Amino acid sequence: MRGINTNVNHIRKRVYAEIAKLSYNYQPGDLEKMHQIPYNVIPGIESTYRESAFLERAIVSERARLAMGLDIRTYEEYNSPMYDASAATRPESYYNPPLINVIKFACHKCPDNKMLVTDACQGCLAHPCSEVCPKKCITIVNGRSVIDQDKCIKCGKCKEACPYGAILKQQRPCAKACGMKAITSDENGCAEIDQEKCVSCGQCLTNCPFGAIADKAQIFQTIQAIKSDTPVYAAIAPAVTGQFGPELDHTQIRSAFKALGFEDAIEVAIGADLCTIQEGEAFMREVPEELPFMATSCCPAWAAMAKKLFPEQAKCISMALTPMVLTGRLIKQLHPESKVAFIGPCTAKKLEARRRSVRSDIDFVLTFEEVQGMFEAKEINFNELEKVEAMHGASADGRGFAVAGGVADAVVNYIKEKYPETEVKVEKADGLENCRKLMTLAKAGKYNGYLLEGMGCPGGCIAGASANQPLAKTSKAIAAHKKVSSNQHSHQSDYSYILDRLTEEAIQEIRKAPADQ
Repeated sequence: MRGINTNVNHIRKRVYAEIAKLSYNYQPGDLEKMHQIPYNVIPGIESTYRESAFLERAIVSERARLAMGLDIRTYEEYNSPMYDASAATRPESYYNPPLINVIKFACHKCPDNKMLVTDACQGCLAHPCSEVCPKKCITIVNGRSVIDQDKCIKCGKCKEACPYGAILKQQRPCAKACGMKAITSDENGCAEIDQEKCVSCGQCLTNCPFGAIADKAQIFQTIQAIKSDTPVYAAIAPAVTGQFGPELDHTQIRSAFKALGFEDAIEVAIGADLCTIQEGEAFMREVPEELPFMATSCCPAWAAMAKKLFPEQAKCISMALTPMVLTGRLIKQLHPESKVAFIGPCTAKKLEARRRSVRSDIDFVLTFEEVQGMFEAKEINFNELEKVEAMHGASADGRGFAVAGGVADAVVNYIKEKYPETEVKVEKADGLENCRKLMTLAKAGKYNGYLLEGMGCPGGCIAGASANQPLAKTSKAIAAHKKVSSNQHSHQSDYSYILDRLTEEAIQEIRKAPADQ
């Protein structure tokens, strides 16, 4: 449902806008105004989305708490919506895990993993569904197929055999979207996330049609930093192009973020160029002499999945700093007293920013949806913004990191330019289910000597859980933005001179850190 303006998206963005308004106007003691937010989003006594306006407001209260970086309240005892709200004002705590949460009373308790016969069944004479069933759990009642759910093993053979497509496999949308198989049902039938398996990709969040899954945010903390005397820089992911609609041209992005109060906006595609150089050199140095293959590192959900499920191959994940971290580190080299907020479509970047090796480089992570709420809170008219030069001269390859395949293409182009005699074999996967298959084959030795690119979201970063626009539309916008880049390839970066200084100590920190730290 990404890029479709649904009721779920509407509520989510309304909550973000309300939190942003509270944050921009905040004075000590104003946290009490959180009480009003559910009534601003769901006014009156008539329900709009569910059976009760009171239930709607209860759900919005939990969303508001998460948007403030607070924990969901327990359901066993009464706690005020303001419970522990002061934690949001403590800059050292921002938010505690878990990042992705299920609002239980918003969950529809969707049936999971059932084979269902629909009204499309024509009661045909052949009954191929019954004939192919290995457990003989399909009977014919009044000429129609009926499945015994207690016997059914969900193999799907009946579904494949039906000439009318009358049989479907019903799965819980959040569980179906989860490539880590981290979602089950609790004792009440509500979705439950196994946090040991979860890599915070957020695909469950964006695929839940009831809006029952939400992540924590740092809108309040970021805005308080903006209002302080410390300059805050926005490090903006390459996927930004087109994310805020056609009204915001790429030449206006810096002006838009300055209007929010940021000191300046710097594109993370610069860090992508530096990451490309680092990974290209590492590949030439380490594959196959030291490592059987090398996998890219820029997607934290993919990297965490690989390290959790394939620990023996963890050393094959590139030690290159991600574009987010390289850009944050670059900003702080140039502006030592500043803070950095990463802006992107990715919930997993919030998890990455919590790692001990990253915390000093990235102070905040906001998604495009959360920033959209900030634009609405400030009532910024994009048409009135000044047009300036494209942000900071990143290459077309660096900007291409936003799309599945772009990272590998950039590294291959770098190696072609620097080591023209070398041919690089590449395999790519996007979506964690496909990434898992890729690593399974790599573990079996099928990709020795290869460069592997993994992207946790189907389609790459532009399909991140908190992207604002449909995949096809953003992909076209990225392609157009690449064409106006002053440089084509990453080795032409104006910032390559500083790469050694940015990465000298960091690689050792990453090597020592566990997958979840």
